[in-house]
Amino acid sequence: MENTITRQAAGIRVCAKIISYIFHPLFVPVYIFLWMYFRFPYEFPGLEGKDLNMRIIGLAMTTVFFPAFTVFLLWKLKFTQGIHLRTQKERIIPYIATMIYYWWMWYLSRSFTDQASALKFFYFGIFLATIPALVWNNFVKVSMHAMGAAGAVSAMIITCLLYQTTYGRDIVIATLIAGTICTARMALSEHSIFEINSGIIIGAGCQIIAYWVMM
Repeated sequence: MENTITRQAAGIRVCAKIISYIFHPLFVPVYIFLWMYFRFPYEFPGLEGKDLNMRIIGLAMTTVFFPAFTVFLLWKLKFTQGIHLRTQKERIIPYIATMIYYWWMWYLSRSFTDQASALKFFYFGIFLATIPALVWNNFVKVSMHAMGAAGAVSAMIITCLLYQTTYGRDIVIATLIAGTICTARMALSEHSIFEINSGIIIGAGCQIIAYWVMM
């Protein structure tokens, strides 16, 4: 019985790790861009083929590769114990670096006329979220996964309202995924419920504020 329970616990942790990697917060900007592109193609006039691929590559470089590479360098330079950033101190520089990368992505997006206007508030929202996350990081280890998941769901809801279109199934699926992500982080003992809730409030709240400011 004890071996069975141990195997089940190990299996849960493996699944939780896979979920954490697939839905890592750094991937959220790319996921949301692709969702908007396929759901609102009329908001991306002429953006297809090579131009689309280059736009996605540019987005991935700015919001995925550069932040991840920054963490990798910090690890190699012995500023952090690993790439998982398990302590609040280890997260300070990555937060600041990501803040800069996200700001740059938002700054560039303001001049794009061939993509959804909703991306402007979304990019501004993820940039905005790094500010309270960095401040609150002095007190608790805010869940970045919860922040990214809540921000994505909020952005989807706001985008549907903006374009007066209902994609209820998408929102339900995204909400279920967000719940699964938060559960996975707790299953791995990476965060407490308070830290998860802090991430949710920051992620969702900053998307709402960004929409109010930008749109």
